[in-house]
Amino acid sequence: MSDPMRPRASLRTAVVWEVLQDALDRRVKATGRESLDVLDTGGGSGNFAVPVARLGHRVTVVDPSPNALFALERRAAEAGVADRVKGVQGDAHGLFDVAERGGYDVVLCHGVLEYVDDPAEGVRNAVAALRSEGVLSLLAAGLGGAVLSRALAGHFKEARQALDDPNGRWGTGDPVPRRFTADQLTGLVEGAGLRVGAVHGVRVFADLVPGVLVDTEPGALEALLKLEEAAAELPAFHSVATQLHVLGETAVTGEVIETGGPVEA
Repeated sequence: MSDPMRPRASLRTAVVWEVLQDALDRRVKATGRESLDVLDTGGGSGNFAVPVARLGHRVTVVDPSPNALFALERRAAEAGVADRVKGVQGDAHGLFDVAERGGYDVVLCHGVLEYVDDPAEGVRNAVAALRSEGVLSLLAAGLGGAVLSRALAGHFKEARQALDDPNGRWGTGDPVPRRFTADQLTGLVEGAGLRVGAVHGVRVFADLVPGVLVDTEPGALEALLKLEEAAAELPAFHSVATQLHVLGETAVTGEVIETGGPVEA
């Protein structure tokens, strides 16, 4: 994923970035603090961490790759936010070996659930890292987008295999270990004790449109961005999105969420 602040890359990140910015703004108003503590699990080289730090927040990035963390350090320095970005080596399974339990206002879990052995545990750990009132930003690969892209490429058997496979894989050469439906992701979020604040389809059209068209047709990039934003919230398009974004929020004290009884904040 590219920096969401760069126009061309925003095709892939714009929807998530807009939702995340709004969530950060709401947490700032709710807490009365201008600077929040943000945890970015699997944050790699800082595609979201650095822009979040540019907004004035403190970001801890947990990633298993030393190379990614080195790139994060360089990127944060170039952006002038090295003092607000900290990278630590670790993963979702051993999250609290390197991160503080209950220490963050916002937790980003982007592109992680596809690769962990137990997605439910991954979400539970992300939620456990939140303070009593906080927000989880969850981004994962969507099943429908993979089925559609394989079919449009003429790989009909692979499309059918992805549709039937429990993990949404189209074959042994598939680089993504696991994909999700919107219902599966919202179920994981609610099962971990959060209420679902919003669900968005990400890259509904961006991966299907030829890049040369977007780069050469006047106004095409802006028009496509607006189309992505308009379709993102519509449930009909969640089933064909390349990625799915779920915003989970802690329930206020005594509030009853769909998965059960009162949840204390």
